[in-house]
Amino acid sequence: MGSTRARWIDWDGMDALDVIWMKRRPRPCSYVLLIHRLYSKGRVLGHKRAKRNTRPNTSLIQIEGVATKEDAQFYLGKRVAYVYKAKREIQGSKIRVIWGRVTRPHGNSGVVKSKFRSNLPPRAFGDSVRVMLYPSTV
Repeated sequence: MGSTRARWIDWDGMDALDVIWMKRRPRPCSYVLLIHRLYSKGRVLGHKRAKRNTRPNTSLIQIEGVATKEDAQFYLGKRVAYVYKAKREIQGSKIRVIWGRVTRPHGNSGVVKSKFRSNLPPRAFGDSVRVMLYPSTV
């Protein structure tokens, strides 16, 4: 058996849509496909709330790498996807998505408010979401 050490990849010389096939060492017939993500990762913090009342129609999301209100401005209007697995298959897939949109910043630490087509369930608190990089305003 060969060495299982990771190989160095020159990410600077790649375009956004380049695809690299890397051969894995332990099994000679298996390949790993590496592509760039077209979304940013985020985390659901909870619903918008006061001390006692919760407002489940708006969710708070912390986006990875966003630390200020100015950074959060870039993500306003971007689409958000909460991807989860259900028990029952629909059209051959157990994967479901609840789509939403970033509406405005919340506070000064880069947290954003977002509204989803159907309110996020409380079991989504702490789960990750995908903040898509479209629609683009650049």
